[in-house]
Amino acid sequence: MSFQIRPKLRSKLPLLAALAVSAAATAVQADELTTPPAPSASQQTNVPARGTSMEKVEAQFGAPSERLPAVGEPPITRWKYPGFEVYFEHQLVIHTVVSAS
Repeated sequence: MSFQIRPKLRSKLPLLAALAVSAAATAVQADELTTPPAPSASQQTNVPARGTSMEKVEAQFGAPSERLPAVGEPPITRWKYPGFEVYFEHQLVIHTVVSAS
């Protein structure tokens, strides 16, 4: 018993093979863009650390230039300072975002 390919499909085999080869070649020729990692806020020495209270942040960095009201549950509050923003959950720092220079 031999395997036979239909005549219509047989005429399209070279086209299908060419498409498969060109798709593989495209993936091989892709460019790779590498960028240096951005420094995280925790690597900066001049921003509040995670777990710091609102009172300690204000004592160390002064009053923020803007205090945004709490949103959601648990309440997330945001304070803006020149160069960075501080996010609080209840009364503690959960994240600091350094502004792009």
